[in-house]
Amino acid sequence: MRADRVFAYGATVGLIGDLLLGDPRRRHPVAAFGRAAAGVERRLWRDHRGWGALHTLVCAGGAVGGAALLARAVRRHPAASVALTAAATWSVVGGTSLGREARAIGGALAAGDVEVARERLPHLCGRDPHSLDGPQIARAVVESVAENTSDAVVGALVWGALAGVPGLVGFRAVNTLDAMVGHTSPRHRRYGWASARLDDLAGWPGARLTALLAVVAGGRPREAVRAWRADAAKHPSPNAGPVEASFAGALGVRLGGTLAYGGRVEHRPVLNGATGRAVETADIERAVRLSRRVGVLALGACVAARLGAGLAARRLADVRGTGRRGIAGARLADVRGTGRRGIAGARLAGMSGARTARTAPLTVAERLIAGRRRT
Repeated sequence: MRADRVFAYGATVGLIGDLLLGDPRRRHPVAAFGRAAAGVERRLWRDHRGWGALHTLVCAGGAVGGAALLARAVRRHPAASVALTAAATWSVVGGTSLGREARAIGGALAAGDVEVARERLPHLCGRDPHSLDGPQIARAVVESVAENTSDAVVGALVWGALAGVPGLVGFRAVNTLDAMVGHTSPRHRRYGWASARLDDLAGWPGARLTALLAVVAGGRPREAVRAWRADAAKHPSPNAGPVEASFAGALGVRLGGTLAYGGRVEHRPVLNGATGRAVETADIERAVRLSRRVGVLALGACVAARLGAGLAARRLADVRGTGRRGIAGARLADVRGTGRRGIAGARLAGMSGARTARTAPLTVAERLIAGRRRT
């Protein structure tokens, strides 16, 4: 089975598995990777970018290498290849768990239980929940749903389409490392620099596709495009900016502003501030539904792109093969033609020689011999 079809079937099955089952409850591969990465950090940590780069190389490179070996081991078995792609997709995407956590917090806010909402917020994002009131928690949830739609769903599918199982696993490994060490705490400001920069690079295509699909699926395309163009660059993150701005415009709300991370207060620019309203508890459900639509559309876009790329590659190979066969055929025809002309030339030369021998004038000796023979 061709690689493009393996990805199409496997990614579809894997995303359906996530929609129906959510993340694995026990022995989650991403959790196992996180424990291994933490162990590597304990051994390698130095307050230096170089050691942090080595940490990133060991962890992300090891994950990609292991996935590549598994994919190579089953590549001659179509069913096993599809099953491996499906399992990898199910393991690395997290759209359903994202929606469950967001809805749980939204339910607590709707019931007026702000304390329960504060307790659950760290399951979704890294903000300090104790200083947040109900509307601020709702805004944090919507922002996290938007950003994690790219990180937990779309980005993984994009890299799966580009590189198969190693792409799926590699993207999730890089994203996990960024969550673990790629922030500006005193311990990880330098050590996590490489992980953060690599995550920015890996997340770039998925973030743009997420923003584009939010425009398509949000029901307010003009507002989403306007917010994306006007406010995305104001965000400190090159990838969260387009996603959150597009979601803000699609939902008609304001995102950004003052927030707190680990005791640090940040004042971020407001996204869609010109026309958006304050986030309400009901907007959490709207954000979750938009996230799910974007994830399904992303699967369709990635599968279509992978199949289209495979078709284009096959046609190019056919054209090149036809050209080579044509050149080889022309050369063979020349050789055959040269041989035929050589044979014909030899025959013609022989005939000409014979005619020349018959028509040339006889010498005196030849005439005497010829006369004796007649007598």
